Amino acid sequence: MLTYEPLTNNAVLKNTNNLARLANVIVVMKMGLFGKTQDKPPKDLVNEWSLKIRKEMRVIDRQIRDIQREEEKVKRSIKDAAKKGHRDVCVVLAKEMVQSKRAVSKLYASKAQMNSVLLSMKNQLSVLRVAGALQKSTEVMKAMQSLVKIPEIQGTMRELSKEMMKAGIIEEMLEDTFESMEDDEMEEAAEAEVDRILFEITAGALGKAPSKVTDALPEMEPPAAASEDESEEDIEEMQSRLAALRS
Repeated sequence: MLTYEPLTNNAVLKNTNNLARLANVIVVMKMGLFGKTQDKPPKDLVNEWSLKIRKEMRVIDRQIRDIQREEEKVKRSIKDAAKKGHRDVCVVLAKEMVQSKRAVSKLYASKAQMNSVLLSMKNQLSVLRVAGALQKSTEVMKAMQSLVKIPEIQGTMRELSKEMMKAGIIEEMLEDTFESMEDDEMEEAAEAEVDRILFEITAGALGKAPSKVTDALPEMEPPAAASEDESEEDIEEMQSRLAALRS
């Protein structure tokens, strides 16, 4: 006949300890051997980053189209001002075009860097399949360091940079102080660029040909006094539109 023996205090304590150890093992298995696992698998992170980058590339494309449309309006205004003999107006608008063209060049350079990051993301997926982990990339680091400075996409790029740092692809980025050099370089080249733009848009009536420089300017019509105020308002309006697109 079977008899029931009540558990002693020691037996109860032993069973309690065993259950506690089992619970700890389950927690460790869920957390992973090296701490808490990421909210998303690395593959999902890479795919998500790629989608965000493609979306921002479309933003850049729209910005480029908007600036180029505004440039066409400025070209027409330069031609009109040249016909009326308003050389100062032409110079001001031509300088705006110089800045706009450089803004477009920067945006194209940003697109190239974003393409570089996309290619690196594809490479990360290949590495992930072989090594089982994401790999640190100096190429992505350099590209992201430039992209976080572009106003149109700055917010998204900073967010992506933080996520990539957390995933171990890039290291913490430091702000550099080389942007101020660009203003001096632009000032040196601006006058020649203005002359070239004026020469092209006005078919040689204003500005200088790129291949040769001549001091003499063609005869121009006397300015129409009645339209000076309107011209100034038009210039300010165009400057504001171009500045808004570049910012």
